[in-house]
Amino acid sequence: MTELSPETYAARGSLEADGGVHPVVPPLLAGTTYLRDQNYQLPAEQTPYVRLNTPGQQPAEQLLAKLEQGTAAALFASGTAAASAIVLALKPGDRIVAPHVMYCGLRDWLITFCERWGLALAFYDGASIDSLADTVAQASTQMLWLETPSNPLWDVTDISAAAKIGKDAGAWVVVDSTVATPVLTQPLTLGADIVFHSATKYLNGHSDVIAGAVVTAADHELWQAVVQNRKQVGAVLGSFESWLLLRGMRTLFPRVRLACQSALEIAQFLEQQDQVSEVLYPGLPSHPGHQLAKLQMNNGFSGMLSLRLNGGARAALQVAGACQVFLRATSLGGVESLVEHRHSIEGDDSPVPEDLLRLSIGIESVDDLKADLSQALASL
Repeated sequence: MTELSPETYAARGSLEADGGVHPVVPPLLAGTTYLRDQNYQLPAEQTPYVRLNTPGQQPAEQLLAKLEQGTAAALFASGTAAASAIVLALKPGDRIVAPHVMYCGLRDWLITFCERWGLALAFYDGASIDSLADTVAQASTQMLWLETPSNPLWDVTDISAAAKIGKDAGAWVVVDSTVATPVLTQPLTLGADIVFHSATKYLNGHSDVIAGAVVTAADHELWQAVVQNRKQVGAVLGSFESWLLLRGMRTLFPRVRLACQSALEIAQFLEQQDQVSEVLYPGLPSHPGHQLAKLQMNNGFSGMLSLRLNGGARAALQVAGACQVFLRATSLGGVESLVEHRHSIEGDDSPVPEDLLRLSIGIESVDDLKADLSQALASL
């Protein structure tokens, strides 16, 4: 078979005919342990127990590795479990440099864990490559963490420039590409060592699976440690969840592209509303990272955007409460559109402005979504 496009590989779901009987839907391969032969040997490349990796996970891992142009992928029981496996590869005394504005759950865990584990932790401004370079240069750095676009301000970080800075400093370069997805950006092709996903979000796309994923550019020391950490702490994704994740990835390209198209239209609409003080979306020329996003992101600028309201937290909460099509819920990347007052979720120590609402754009009619926001803004 000739080389197929990523869209076709995704739609097929890693289904490869081998002469046997196969459904057109990749089958669910459930099982926690596997038979050995009479000589007590396992089939080639077969692991004996589900925690060590099994055929139930491999189809989704193989597809994701291909989409990210990596050499291998590993699925985890959650995004936090996947991120933890990466950080646990470091030794006490090592230093991590990460963006100040990032997924709050991971930021808060890093702060707590690094103190307990004896790791140094420093934060940089994700919108400034100079801030990143200066922070890395302040001390010996073993891991540089990027999140682009960053949640929920959607700052865009130059992956190629950051990767060079990190590697020149002798640091592993890890990119959280949850929001971009491999549809829009492949960080490994831009110099990253590892790409991380909260697979709960766009990769699954149906708000019914908790999962994490790590994809590597090569079989390097960091990757070996990540795989070993998954095995030792039991953070593997179950076979049924792996199957659901694979099902979700089969529609990844059309879902993400439609969400990107609708998000841009909604962002342009919101910029014209008097009640809105600012719209944060890399697809808008007004966004500071727009030109970089045009170079680094293909096929769109993500389905995520934020708006800031004139009137502060009161106005933001009132608009969220008045939404009828947008669902008031945490998370992102599903087929349904969500609205979230992020500061309420993150708490008083959050760097997120209190007047900000985060929108995750789904696959509903964009006209319905705009009408919902219009009537919600009119409630002010």
